[in-house]
Amino acid sequence: MIAIDIISDGLFAAVAAMGFGSISDPPLRAFPYIAVLAAVGHATRYCLMNFLGVDIATASLVAAFIIGCGSVFFGKKVFCPMTVLYIPALLPMVPGTYAYKTVFSLIMFFQEISSPGKGNEYLQEMIYNGAVSFSVLFMLAVGATIPVFLMRERANSMTRGSCFL
Repeated sequence: MIAIDIISDGLFAAVAAMGFGSISDPPLRAFPYIAVLAAVGHATRYCLMNFLGVDIATASLVAAFIIGCGSVFFGKKVFCPMTVLYIPALLPMVPGTYAYKTVFSLIMFFQEISSPGKGNEYLQEMIYNGAVSFSVLFMLAVGATIPVFLMRERANSMTRGSCFL
C-alpha cells in the first residue's frame, strides 16, 4: 500500500511537470527526462515528509538537489540546458496551498481589521503560511542550483550546444 502511494505521487508529479514543461516548448526528447526528474524528486519529498518526519522546507531542499543533479546528467544526454529540465520538474513542488492561504488570510485580515481578535488571528495565519511558502520556494531554488556549483564544468558544457536541434 505504501509503494502505491509513492508511485502515484511520483506519477501525478510527472504528469504535472510535463504539462508545465509544454508551456515552455522544450524539444520532445526532453519530456521523458522531465517526467522522471519530477517523479523522483516529488516522491523523495513525499517519503521524507511522510515516513521520516522531515519538514516541508528541508524535504524540498533535498528533492530539488536530486532534481538538479539529475538535470545536469540528463541535460548532456538530451542536449539541453539543465534549466529546461529542472524548472518544469520543480513546479509541482511549489506550495500552492500555503500561498493561497497567505493571500486569503491577508484579505480576511483587511476585512476584519476593526476587530482586533480576528484580525490578529488572520495576521498570524498570514505570517505562518507566507513563511512556509517563502522558505519552500527558497529551498527549491537553492537545492536546484547547488549542482551547478558542484559540477561546474559539466553544467557549463551543456550550454554550448543548442537545445532546439
